[in-house]
Amino acid sequence: MSKYLLNKFLYTVDRDPELVERYRDDPAGTVAHWEAEYAGRLLNCVAGEATTWLALDDTERAALVAHDYPALFALGAHPFLTLTLFIAMFERDHAEPLGFQLEYARRLAHVTLPYPDIAT
Repeated sequence: MSKYLLNKFLYTVDRDPELVERYRDDPAGTVAHWEAEYAGRLLNCVAGEATTWLALDDTERAALVAHDYPALFALGAHPFLTLTLFIAMFERDHAEPLGFQLEYARRLAHVTLPYPDIAT
């Protein structure tokens, strides 16, 4: 398991409006595309620099494909990264103000301190 790679997925997808929409509409295809095209790219480095040793495991991949943010949180994904990406994807589906944020809080209400470790 690589919390770094899991958080990198959330971070990079959230910063690209086309990837956000693609992930909303085709999560399995987006995760596969991201792993092939983005996973090896190093953040904040010279273009062309890459790594080949990082990979999502089956549990991480399944949680990403299912848009299962409680599972992602349990796996150690940073809560700010999950919240901002999923707001971008699903806030429009809620009529009331802060609708998705309230849904996010409801679905994570069972989590108690100490929270899962989010260090990478």
